[in-house]
Amino acid sequence: MSDGPDSLIPYDEIVQEALRAVVGRVLGQVESAGGMLPGAHHFYITFKTGAPGVAIPPRLKERFPDEMTIVLQNKFWDLKVTSEGFSVGLSFNQIPSTLVVPFSAITAFVDPAVDFGLQFQTSGDVEEDEALHDAENDSPEGNEPTGSDDGSNVVTVDFGRKK
Repeated sequence: MSDGPDSLIPYDEIVQEALRAVVGRVLGQVESAGGMLPGAHHFYITFKTGAPGVAIPPRLKERFPDEMTIVLQNKFWDLKVTSEGFSVGLSFNQIPSTLVVPFSAITAFVDPAVDFGLQFQTSGDVEEDEALHDAENDSPEGNEPTGSDDGSNVVTVDFGRKK
């Protein structure tokens, strides 16, 4: 039995790109505000550490060979956003580091202050239902990402990509 006709229009890629633009716009607003987050907003950003264009210190790449989650809340600096991605300064075990992350490497973006989240497929992903990992950069305790079983606004787009 067929799942329907094959589309000649790559809807899933178009939607993924549009949703990643949401992340860019939000981070761009924070950059424009001088790196100040409005109200209680803060972000958990999960990305593939081995994706093309990702630049992180070797010690972090060794520790997180596949994926890592960072928190943008109190202790970050030099946020710079481009049309392709962002760079940010963060502290890991009190060691300052600069990370460069293309939007195409992001697998999840969560703002727990308002129960908003986006989940993405990265190129080459096989269907994965992984929960968000705990963030690893230095941040205040008690700011863990929350699940989406509570009616929160998590958007997952899956167009049944053929394997």
